[in-house]
Amino acid sequence: MDRLKDDVSVITGSAQGIGRSLARGFASEGSRVVVADLNVEKAEVVAQEIRAVGGQAIAMCVDMGDAGSIGEMVDGVISEFGRLDVLVNNAAVFSAMRVGPFESITAEEWDMTMAVNVRGVFFACQAVSPHMRAQQRGSIINVSAAMVIHGRRNFAHYVTSKSALLGMTRTLASELGEDFVRVNVLMPGGTKTEVARRLSPEQEARLLETQAIHRWGTPEDLLGAAVFLASPESSFISGQVINVDGGHDYY
Repeated sequence: MDRLKDDVSVITGSAQGIGRSLARGFASEGSRVVVADLNVEKAEVVAQEIRAVGGQAIAMCVDMGDAGSIGEMVDGVISEFGRLDVLVNNAAVFSAMRVGPFESITAEEWDMTMAVNVRGVFFACQAVSPHMRAQQRGSIINVSAAMVIHGRRNFAHYVTSKSALLGMTRTLASELGEDFVRVNVLMPGGTKTEVARRLSPEQEARLLETQAIHRWGTPEDLLGAAVFLASPESSFISGQVINVDGGHDYY
């Protein structure tokens, strides 16, 4: 449909899962896509998938726990394309992290989660800001998680990190709005990807019972909301949170 025609979109953590689906979907809407991931070999596979169907994509290595690496990635995007229109902060520590009662979370585990999920997002926004301000347009989409609304046992570090994105988003929306740069939050609910989930079958069944739509979300379910937030269709929307969670009953 070309809603993102000629835009340059950076999607972090897009070598797999939700990020991979967003990268492919943004490319189908006409965007030139930067598949940014620490695993650059897998990122290149995704970029090749996009190019194979006529899209435009390149893979770039980025360590979201390293502000210097983030800056180098953004510099590389500007060098390659001369502009940067959309940033999707999707990369996060989740599948590989250890979970357990909050008393058992170590300082190292806490710091690693915050380094990627909070600090990395902050410095990615900081790195793209001058370019988007100069263009007088841009969209930043921070991917949080629906579990921040009700919390989840044994995920205190993850829930805390994803909660921080709400306050960060609203603050940055206020600061960047004067230059027509928008910042919003996409909040996925339970979403099935090729990445293994951390729930038992019993927990999965209980979660689905609390949703108005009794099925698991797919990465493709998030694409419509993400493209909307990236495109001019949402040009007067900033500092907002869009839940894509199957109508979860949080109360």
